[in-house]
Amino acid sequence: MAKKSVATLQTGSKRLTKAIKMVKSPKTGAYTFVESIMAPDAVNDFIKKN
Repeated sequence: MAKKSVATLQTGSKRLTKAIKMVKSPKTGAYTFVESIMAPDAVNDFIKKN
């Protein structure tokens, strides 16, 4: 089960989004967090990507 968190950041004229995704490691079974700052329209692709 993957959980997600999305926050909107606004710097000047650029609008950015920070997405945090929890990913389970197939090797150890431990969960790690993957963070990325991107354009708001790319968030859904980031969340769905394994």
